Amino acid sequence: MKKLKRRIVASICMLAMAVLFIPLSVSAKEVDKRIAVNVKVSDDWADPCVWAWDEDGNNAFEVWPGGETEVNPDNEGWRYIWLPDWANHVIINANDGNVQTEELVLEAGKDAWITVDKDAKSDISYDALTKGETPEYVETFKVHAKIDESWENPCLWAWSAPDGKNASAEWPGKNMKVGEDGWYTASAPVWVNSIIVNANGGEVKTEDLSIDAAEIWVTVDKDGKAEFSYKDPAKAETPNVTVHVKAPSDWSAPCLWAWSAPDGTNVFSTWPGEALEESDGWLVKEVPGWVNSIIINANEGGVQTTDLSVETEKDIWVVVTDAENAEVFYEEPQDIADTNNATSAEPAGTETTEVKEDNADKGEFPVAIIAVIAVVVVAGAGAVVVVAKKKSGNK
Repeated sequence: MKKLKRRIVASICMLAMAVLFIPLSVSAKEVDKRIAVNVKVSDDWADPCVWAWDEDGNNAFEVWPGGETEVNPDNEGWRYIWLPDWANHVIINANDGNVQTEELVLEAGKDAWITVDKDAKSDISYDALTKGETPEYVETFKVHAKIDESWENPCLWAWSAPDGKNASAEWPGKNMKVGEDGWYTASAPVWVNSIIVNANGGEVKTEDLSIDAAEIWVTVDKDGKAEFSYKDPAKAETPNVTVHVKAPSDWSAPCLWAWSAPDGTNVFSTWPGEALEESDGWLVKEVPGWVNSIIINANEGGVQTTDLSVETEKDIWVVVTDAENAEVFYEEPQDIADTNNATSAEPAGTETTEVKEDNADKGEFPVAIIAVIAVVVVAGAGAVVVVAKKKSGNK
């Protein structure tokens, strides 16, 4: 757990007030065991999902609204999801995250059955409310599709060849949800190796596509001709940019952490990122041009800036005064003071850009917030926990 994460969590509990905050990072914790959370929601709650985390702010999922629940075929009205056993704080939500329960704290390590009414009021049981066993956990991967505008209500049909085992019970398969980037997305179990993207009730479709079980982007024209890639097309062709940094003199071994928000794609595999290297009086690192969020950190990640939102496809100059103060420029600033006692610097021919600072959680995989509404839940005498929901769904 990084230093800033502890500060954010502590501040929330101490202030006991709603803040515009939601931790949208993927936890670095390992998953040794899982618990089954069985959910039954009101009929007007479409496509229910579960957002889950632990008391330290480690999140089970990358972005809101969290993990999709699956239909329990042997129990009408019930759905289920398998969570890491440490993620015992949950929010049940639906309608692309626009309706949700309050924060629910589950008993550690126990399977749970949660019923939610139309007013978002919930009941939790640890005695089985379904018959039989919950379907076993299956790892999944994401299938993204960019389709012609004449294709409506796209679905994903997925199966294993040559044995013919299907991921969905009936054609046309699983509904695909559209994201803010225009791509439709659905998940498929890792045992499938063949897919069809279809729409208009299955009347239009691609040919059979033989694939690997890995995140994939499929582009489909109006006639159903499809091409696919295992790299996000929006990022694959973006040229690299250089991040230049002036850090305080007492910051040891400064590093750069960089990612794309809100999808949470990270440039580096582990915190605190990669070391900045000296060049022409600056500390520098080259990153992909699709990066729009960075953190400058040092002392093995023990000190860091907040999230810095930056423009894509532009070289960046960052002057860090201390952990709370940093300025971002898109031209090299002139006459910079010693950053151990740094003051504002003005770049040649341009104005200082505003640094957008988020209170997002800085775990191993930080991402930024789109929009949130705080929800306050009383958790015992004198203690207040603040949780928030995001208004719009992600891809």
